[in-house]
Amino acid sequence: MFALWYLTFAVDEIRKRLVWLFSSNKPANKAIENKPEPKATPAPAPAVAPTPVVAPKPAPAPAPASKPVAKPSTPEPSPPPKPAPAAAAVAPATPPKPATPAPAKPAVPATAPAVVAPKPATPTPAATPAATPPAATLPAATLPAATPPAATPPATPPKAAVASAGDKMPIPLPKSLTEANTNGNATNGNGVIHDDLDKKLFDAQLPASKLPKIDKDASQSFIKGEANAFVQSIKEAQQAGTRKQDTMVDAAVLAKLEEGYAKLAASDSKSLLKKYLTKAMFDNLKNKVTPTFKSTLLDVIQSGLENHDSGCGIYAPDAEAYGVFADLFDPIIEDYHGGFKKTDKHPASDFGDVTTFGNVDPTNEYVISTRVRCGRSMQGYPFNPCLTEAQYKEMESKVSSTLSGLEGELKGKFYPLTGMEKAVQQQLIDDHFLFKEGDRFLQAANACRYWPSGRGIYHNDNKTFLVWCNEEDHLRIISMQQGGDLGEIYRRLTTAVNEIEKRVPFSHDDRLGFLTFCPTNLGTTIRASVHIKVPKLAANKAKLEEVAGKYNLQVRGTRGEHTEAEGGVYDISNKRRMGLTEYQAVKEMYDGITELIKLEKSL
Repeated sequence: MFALWYLTFAVDEIRKRLVWLFSSNKPANKAIENKPEPKATPAPAPAVAPTPVVAPKPAPAPAPASKPVAKPSTPEPSPPPKPAPAAAAVAPATPPKPATPAPAKPAVPATAPAVVAPKPATPTPAATPAATPPAATLPAATLPAATPPAATPPATPPKAAVASAGDKMPIPLPKSLTEANTNGNATNGNGVIHDDLDKKLFDAQLPASKLPKIDKDASQSFIKGEANAFVQSIKEAQQAGTRKQDTMVDAAVLAKLEEGYAKLAASDSKSLLKKYLTKAMFDNLKNKVTPTFKSTLLDVIQSGLENHDSGCGIYAPDAEAYGVFADLFDPIIEDYHGGFKKTDKHPASDFGDVTTFGNVDPTNEYVISTRVRCGRSMQGYPFNPCLTEAQYKEMESKVSSTLSGLEGELKGKFYPLTGMEKAVQQQLIDDHFLFKEGDRFLQAANACRYWPSGRGIYHNDNKTFLVWCNEEDHLRIISMQQGGDLGEIYRRLTTAVNEIEKRVPFSHDDRLGFLTFCPTNLGTTIRASVHIKVPKLAANKAKLEEVAGKYNLQVRGTRGEHTEAEGGVYDISNKRRMGLTEYQAVKEMYDGITELIKLEKSL
């Protein structure tokens, strides 16, 4: 009877172990080997929680016999073995063979579940089992914290995959690496960003309401600065790319330059052009052009090349010429304006106290008339040689409408040259109001194109205030009257300039002052002059010019530059216009004329 019971028990155990052996839920091969684990540090647990352990309900034990078996290998009856603790249940790696069960190992009771703990412990055969209850009956508070109680275990990999993995259990990938979350960022499954790069990306996608506040002004300034820097880099690249083209002057222009320079060098010209334009400088400048209007050296010096009797001999076809051809302009400016060097800077405009000047000739014995004028260029337009006919007409329209708004003693009328009757034109010329047509020096400089389009004259009702439009400069503003009352004339000019500048912006340079077509009129552009009759000094013109030179005065003919004195009447004016204020320029003329009258009286 006992033998039958034992046989039934053994068969049942074999059946259970075979079921367990071929079950898909058994642990990896290494975990069931009958060997102790190496003492090396176990690999860290994967990022996700391990497969939860769910202990099955214990199966009912078969009815035991009255005496359990002590040793499976003997037929002697023995009492059934006591249930082993859970730790002992999982320690053996290989079930005992049915025919010859291991004598030193207790039999596994039917109630012990075939489970694998989250972290297998190293088996110690001789150790006394602890009194801890089996894992299946552990309270929830003592379970590992990483075990989610209700998580669904992942599918067990097939046996072939386990075998090919080198007898190691494949480590499942974290969910964050196999599934994309709703934001497209790599997280740990709980929405936590793993590293700084992901954090930056995450922050960049925050809604505007959660982003940190930004200083809009500072941002705009930065963007503007970056945009300006980018535009500047493009301009520089374009200039670098077209520099070769810019320096390629037409062969016909070069031929004319070479011919004109050879003639000037062989002449007895006393012009500043011949004085400073050396062969080395000529060769250095002859291939240069201005960036915007492509003006060449020929445009600058052609008037002096054709007119060897010029005093200066050069003009600026556009404002950029003062920089591109500075090697020639700078020494001429320094010579003409009494030492204004290329390192000097013209002072700010200052008309001073207009009441300090009086009448230079109260008895009216010497001074016939007095005039103070200044030149101005309209901002945004080139000089005469580069102006189109449409620009001439546009400028004339602006000047006419601006001057028509003047009131008081400045109120008057604008007379366009186009359509002007010959009788009116001649009368204005005889009154020394209207500029002459056909000046050969200006014509050689290409300053008379499209004549008389865009030209005109304005004068007030008393004919003491005039404005020339597009003669040599864009504007020539003039205050004049009979006699030597310089104080009244200067006051009227100052009032007119300030009124016009409120309506028409003028072209100005920080170093050169107000910009004009001729370099002799730069800076203040002020020219204060008198028509004076000094017959005794005129008998010795050299002596007259010597005295005038001491006070920086210029002696010209009755009708101005390039004319002769009529009846011993000379036009004497201040020569310097740069490096000093408007007030200082007028005072030089005032002091010089006062001294000349004294000298004339003493002779």
